[in-house]
Amino acid sequence: MIRRVLIVDDDQGLRTVLAAALGDEGFTVGQAGDGLAGLRAFESEGADLMILDILMPEMDGLEVCRRIRRKSTVPIILLSSRGDEVDRVTGLETGADDYVTKPFSTRELVARIRAVERRVTTAVALAVRVEMRTRRS
Repeated sequence: MIRRVLIVDDDQGLRTVLAAALGDEGFTVGQAGDGLAGLRAFESEGADLMILDILMPEMDGLEVCRRIRRKSTVPIILLSSRGDEVDRVTGLETGADDYVTKPFSTRELVARIRAVERRVTTAVALAVRVEMRTRRS
């Protein structure tokens, strides 16, 4: 279950709006203003899902995604003003679970978080069933 969301974006106003909207939906929200700070926040505080802007100072979201993927399967949703197919494909191939282009509605983002949550919950439930069958054998 997704409880803690880490928002990593250099736009303070967007982070504030998203944090409020996600808080209203029952999520605990952490924030970071650049990629390097986001990576540090993930390593120190953890998260059940990350929302990463692609274009940020210090370290871009794609590099943060690559580094997170080396250690974790935490769901990642990329945000970007770049909506070309090549950009979306690159983001997904880097390891993101979803790619949302700006501008977007917070309702849609919450729906996408819930969709990722359903996939993660289903995958965990299947893994538990397989493990239980294996132990019985």
